[in-house]
Amino acid sequence: MLDKLGGITLQSDAIRWLLKPSALKTELLQQISQAKFAITIAALYLEDDEAGREILTALMAAKANNPQLDVTVLVDFHRARRGLIGHKGDSGNYFMYREFIEQAEHPIDILGVPVKSREFMGVLHLKGFIIDDTVIYSGASLNNIYLHQGDKYRFDRYHVIESAELARSMRQMIKDHIQSDKAVTSLTQAKETEVLPDKTEVRNLKGRLSAASYEFKQTKIGNRITPLVGLGRKRNQLNNVVIDLVREAKDVLFICTPYFNPPYILSRALSKHLKQGKRIDIVVGDKTSNDFFIPPDKPFSTIGALPYLYEQSLRKFAKRQQWAIDSGLLNIHLWKHDHNSYHLKGISADNNKHLITGSNLNPRAWALDLENGLLLQDVEGCWRQQFKDEQAYILQHTQRLNHYKEIETLKDYPVQVRKIMNRIRRLRADLLLRRIL
Repeated sequence: MLDKLGGITLQSDAIRWLLKPSALKTELLQQISQAKFAITIAALYLEDDEAGREILTALMAAKANNPQLDVTVLVDFHRARRGLIGHKGDSGNYFMYREFIEQAEHPIDILGVPVKSREFMGVLHLKGFIIDDTVIYSGASLNNIYLHQGDKYRFDRYHVIESAELARSMRQMIKDHIQSDKAVTSLTQAKETEVLPDKTEVRNLKGRLSAASYEFKQTKIGNRITPLVGLGRKRNQLNNVVIDLVREAKDVLFICTPYFNPPYILSRALSKHLKQGKRIDIVVGDKTSNDFFIPPDKPFSTIGALPYLYEQSLRKFAKRQQWAIDSGLLNIHLWKHDHNSYHLKGISADNNKHLITGSNLNPRAWALDLENGLLLQDVEGCWRQQFKDEQAYILQHTQRLNHYKEIETLKDYPVQVRKIMNRIRRLRADLLLRRIL
């Protein structure tokens, strides 16, 4: 099916690979400063910290220098209106947005998208920084750790794609299906006159977003890139392409995911791939590289149990596939680099089909969040070496798992974690949690 999938023609020199978080920040600031007609930013959040303020300052400066410039920022509505997990009181990134807009002679649009009525039920996980005819695609959001502002970084993937048609298509989908929707609201309204989205419109937004798609001039031959979007289990083009990549791979798969908890249909497809004698490399973060991990010397909270839940999911998968690990068909690479965290996503099949995406390839991404991705079909082999170089860079700080018993069990975990996980088992809540994690 993938060979018949239409896409946008892409020249061999149209892609650049950025390998470091700091390179993403440099690229963003440079592209923003040079923008001529439109900037569209889509991210889970734009944080009120040094890096977030630097990006927002650059956007405001670009608008001030060119008042005709169309500048739109989309973030998740619920995430923007709450503080960081564990922080109490009235807080949220939208206070920063108000502050900037109140001081601006030429304001920009900062919009909150309430994909669901509650954050835990689904968020805006759409990715892409679209600046004129350039698309900078990454799973990263915009804050200190994603942009390596201080001494810590969150590792992701970063690709710069020069394509006027891709940029137009991605920007138009946002305008037609998100920006103009009644449930989408400005996050820069004055407190005294603020109008929140209608609850009925928010509840119905999921149905409207699930019908969204990218429209573009298609070709089914040669090197091409296909933008994909998906929300919900039914008629989800992004999910379907993920499964097709696994099912149609003739030789090898290279998979990156920060949180190992694949949906059943994906787990089954991976198992079948292995049974057919084909290889899989999975790069997943060590639990200490999970962005929810709380070091032993820090105050513990319930959210700190998440990395351990993901680790047990990985252990179960590795136990079932130990035969494939022993034979070298399955290589699980655990990423760990000092006190940094891991956030990479994507799938490469047979070194000629590459999905770059913000999807975590887990049940939450599969059914609850609004996700997108870009499928690159390298028919002519132009990008084969660059993707291999990127994979080698990713594997620098990894260690291969030789046996599932190398992964800790419940008895090895801190007391607080054991209590939470035992409670989950007693309440039989693990199946429910798997659907929302």
